[in-house]
Amino acid sequence: MPSGARASSLKLLGAAVVAWDPAVSEVGVDTGYSPAPGMLRAPDVAVGNVPAALPGWAPGTPALAIEYAEVGHDEARLSQKIRDLLGAGTRWLWIVRLGAPRHVEVHAPHEPPRRVFPGDWLRAPGVLQNPVPVEALYDRAAAQQALLASLLQREGYASLASLRQQGLREGRCEGLRRAVRDVCDALGVALPSEEEASLLELDGPALAALLARLKRERRWPLP
Repeated sequence: MPSGARASSLKLLGAAVVAWDPAVSEVGVDTGYSPAPGMLRAPDVAVGNVPAALPGWAPGTPALAIEYAEVGHDEARLSQKIRDLLGAGTRWLWIVRLGAPRHVEVHAPHEPPRRVFPGDWLRAPGVLQNPVPVEALYDRAAAQQALLASLLQREGYASLASLRQQGLREGRCEGLRRAVRDVCDALGVALPSEEEASLLELDGPALAALLARLKRERRWPLP
């Protein structure tokens, strides 16, 4: 059966959050899996074993499956789906309960299910690199923050704060480079070619030291 309006929009949020985790390369929505002859199961979100180049149903199961359970969900069919996926190889299965109070049920093979509530984190070792805030699976603002953190990590930044700090450092270095060139222009001197070429490679302290040396050697009158 198709998803309701609320569940269909929320599972896209969840899919985006896990899709851009730095450890993830394959994600699908409503992917059909056939782990055994005559069996077909389609989790709302699947992470791992989503062969994009393979036509038809995917063999086996995903490493992580996410299901969105609305109020009035068919619990008997959901329980069977959980047993089938875990029994066929799924390592983690998260059930996002959209009724009050919202929470996520975590299922894993040979472990009792447990509930994780807003304010806590979901983890899938060996599948996801980053823990996922419970709210990120259904709240747009929380999903955006989790997605941004993963995208920055994919580009080599530990966090948004580290990106801002790097920008501040680069801005300060650029200001020092301009100061070095301004001093040289005012004094009517040219930097040796090797020093001119090295300006782009020097960090803040090295640029400040070069600027101080130029002022000292040329008796620059300003402080």
